[in-house]
Amino acid sequence: MCISQSVGLNAPNMCDDVTLIQALLNLNLSLLQGVPFLAEDGVLGPHSQAVIQQFQSLVATPGAASGVIDPGSVTLTALRAAVNGQFDPNLLQILMPLSSQDQAGSFAGPLVAAMKTNQINTPLRQVHFLAQLGHESGSLRYTAELASGAAYEGRIDLGNTQPGDGPRFKGRGLIQITGRTNYTNYGSDRGQDYVTDPNPNLLATDPNIAADCSSWFWATRHLNELADNDLLLAITQRINGGTNGLDDRTSRLKLAKCLLIP
Repeated sequence: MCISQSVGLNAPNMCDDVTLIQALLNLNLSLLQGVPFLAEDGVLGPHSQAVIQQFQSLVATPGAASGVIDPGSVTLTALRAAVNGQFDPNLLQILMPLSSQDQAGSFAGPLVAAMKTNQINTPLRQVHFLAQLGHESGSLRYTAELASGAAYEGRIDLGNTQPGDGPRFKGRGLIQITGRTNYTNYGSDRGQDYVTDPNPNLLATDPNIAADCSSWFWATRHLNELADNDLLLAITQRINGGTNGLDDRTSRLKLAKCLLIP
């Protein structure tokens, strides 16, 4: 179910539910005239309310507008119809709040190719992958860890055995892979050198490699199998080593399921 409670006039308007409706409305703006992009902030302000009613009157229930979207309603079905199985930059930008059009445009194609290469090939696998990737990359805004990587210096468990390995092999990619061992194994699987300077930076600077190394990490950590069983917590722990950002990952997963799972 996309929303847990109703959204609109005199409705509960739970934050996550409103955010989902705002995202779906943004996907449907081409059906409306002169409507600016909605902030996906989870707050049902006058603009969001007016767009709900305009969408109902023009598209979902022509000539009528209750101003309320209920779970399982005709309006919700009409909003979701805009997705229609398509994965393009517009959809990716909705899935990644705070991303720019340029960022979504740069990563949409590489992500489609990377998911295909690494058997992230069912809706459930894809929604879990995109939700985790969205959190780890801050909605595609970061392809490299903001910290210097000095904290990883000397980490034998990461294969960082040489001076400078911490910064050299800090987290990069959309799901930030870390450590000499991971960089070596990824390069070996792809027949490329991602260990010799300046090649480690390619995991952050080349969108195709940033997407592919992230989906490679996903596949080699057997996260497809966890996704098949809808195990958000287990996936988070395997990626993060804990449960940091679990609320955000949960919200992103809910949005992705609403958009990508029929």
